[in-house]
Amino acid sequence: MTTSGYIDEEMNRAFLEKQLNSFIQNCAGLQGAIAGISIRSVADGEIIYQHQGDIRLRPASNMKLFTGAAALQLLGERYSFSTEIYRSGTIQNHILNGDLFLKGKGDPTLQKGDFDKMGEALHSQGIHKIEGNLIGDDSWYDRVRYSQDLTWTDETFYYGAQVSALTVSPTPDYDAGAVEITLTPGLHAGDQVQVEVTPKTDFVQIMNEAVTVDQGEAEINFERVHAENIILIKGTLPIGSEELKEGIAVWDPTRFALTLFKRSLEERGIEVTGSLESDIVPETAVKVYSRHSIPLSQLLVPFMKLSNNTHAEIFIKEMGKVAKGEGSWEKGLEVLTEEIRKFGVNTETLVIRDGSGVSHVNLISANEISRLLFNVQKAEWFPSYLHSLPAAGEPEKMEGGTLRNRMENLQGKVKAKTGTITTVSTLSGYVTANSGKTLIFSIMLNNLLDEEKGKEVEDQIVQLIVDSY
Repeated sequence: MTTSGYIDEEMNRAFLEKQLNSFIQNCAGLQGAIAGISIRSVADGEIIYQHQGDIRLRPASNMKLFTGAAALQLLGERYSFSTEIYRSGTIQNHILNGDLFLKGKGDPTLQKGDFDKMGEALHSQGIHKIEGNLIGDDSWYDRVRYSQDLTWTDETFYYGAQVSALTVSPTPDYDAGAVEITLTPGLHAGDQVQVEVTPKTDFVQIMNEAVTVDQGEAEINFERVHAENIILIKGTLPIGSEELKEGIAVWDPTRFALTLFKRSLEERGIEVTGSLESDIVPETAVKVYSRHSIPLSQLLVPFMKLSNNTHAEIFIKEMGKVAKGEGSWEKGLEVLTEEIRKFGVNTETLVIRDGSGVSHVNLISANEISRLLFNVQKAEWFPSYLHSLPAAGEPEKMEGGTLRNRMENLQGKVKAKTGTITTVSTLSGYVTANSGKTLIFSIMLNNLLDEEKGKEVEDQIVQLIVDSY
């Protein structure tokens, strides 16, 4: 760097520091809150600015930056999740005299259409009737369905779905362990709101008390009865309003998968005479079908851009299974810690309780997040990692993700992971300033009265970085 270049750099840093310090001091949205901010050079990792950068704060979904990096490092970009079908007994006259086993190995991308393909394959193999049971095997992971700090109120929704090695998603967003509920207003005030469930299933029971009204805002409340698959829908939807969609978690995703599988078999002319059971595939069983998910590099897109909690916890259990032979949170979090340590993260300063960031007990500092974001640039999988991050102002769902409606004026300049839990908002990633230089940043806001205002504060800070450096 020339002497003049060095002076320019120092002036840029001094100006940025002055602007950010003034903003933090005078920002009404930060009164009574805690802000941790870390900004690094993308070239050498040097800290350009920090405000309480070493203070441990709740990361919310910025935790997924660590989970995604660890999964890519341990499992690899090409890693895929499999689902297998086995049979016991023999096939005679198109009748399987034995049981059919559906073994899940963590694939969050399974949909009803995949079961249809399985049914077609089995029918083409000459199986037209099963004189036995349909058995689900989810033993690839342990039976603990929820991470240790998941709030009970989250159980109703897709972002709090149970984690099972055998699970199904309703749409290509891959919200595993959930159904999608679509509400449409009636033609007249007083009409019952129309409800559609995807995939079509009798596994859940809808108790619909929502009604159509003349005008106003949509006010809909969803609740799934604890330990049951009864979904209560209450509230109002105005005439002419757009359809409203919500992902609702199912109770017992393994049995839900079996139910859909049985339906697909029957729709393709395969009769099942026995019952739906849960057990482990015996060693003597014969594998008759195998399906693989999209590779991890592609799965990372809905995981990061849509901030999918269930994917995060599946990745944790998968890492535990692959590295330590046990698909549990305990072993998976051990592996996560080992993997992120390889990127210079000081794991002795962290508290990690899950892979998604839904826990309010997780604690990470902004400087450790920015350190990770600097060091992962050296990994050969970094292009996939960077591509998976939400992009500010990009309108397409699988491009902009959770930033598609934020910072539209900075389109093409910001790729960053968002994070939101009650009283917490975070944003960490990469930003290109007006000078043309790219910086790494981490903004962690805790103890907020309003998370939405927290997002506005983050956007203002990013704008200051762009304008000041």
